[in-house]
Amino acid sequence: MNSISKSVLVLSSSPRKGGNSDTLCDQFVSGAMEAGHHTEKIFLRDKTISYCTGCGSCFSRNKSCPQKDDMSEILEKMIDADVIVMATPVYFYTMCGQMKTCIDRTCARYTEISGKEFFFIVTAAVESTQAIQRTIEEFRGFTSCLDNPTEKGIIYGTGAWNIGDIKNSRAMKTAYDMGKSV
Repeated sequence: MNSISKSVLVLSSSPRKGGNSDTLCDQFVSGAMEAGHHTEKIFLRDKTISYCTGCGSCFSRNKSCPQKDDMSEILEKMIDADVIVMATPVYFYTMCGQMKTCIDRTCARYTEISGKEFFFIVTAAVESTQAIQRTIEEFRGFTSCLDNPTEKGIIYGTGAWNIGDIKNSRAMKTAYDMGKSV
């Protein structure tokens, strides 16, 4: 058990509960919990997150979004977390829409997501990690807008198309080990 317990927030954007990226999230959570960290996984599919409308309200003095959905709660948890894990299946060599919508909606308070450690989990049918680097760069595009982010690791779940394909891969151990390393 680590002497310093951290708050770990896992954002699973898989559209399939128990899908490959979601399974890797569970492995990460298991490792982090074993190491003594407080963990929470948010399954974005179960949340109502509307698209950013570009209304500009978040740039006003009150720094809040006028939309009344689940994003304000998720954003508060992102601000409070020490570690944020962002997981997505790769669709057409990019992150899925659920994750992108979540990222876009951080606009109101993204400057408060500072000093965080980040892990990225990506799963794809392709075998090549090189083929999905664009997705990693999208995550980095988000974190480059934050103050003092630290990228701690990437978990590549390649060769996983059907639900369960990931279960016999090295990525399962990698996810668990990275969770434990928090």
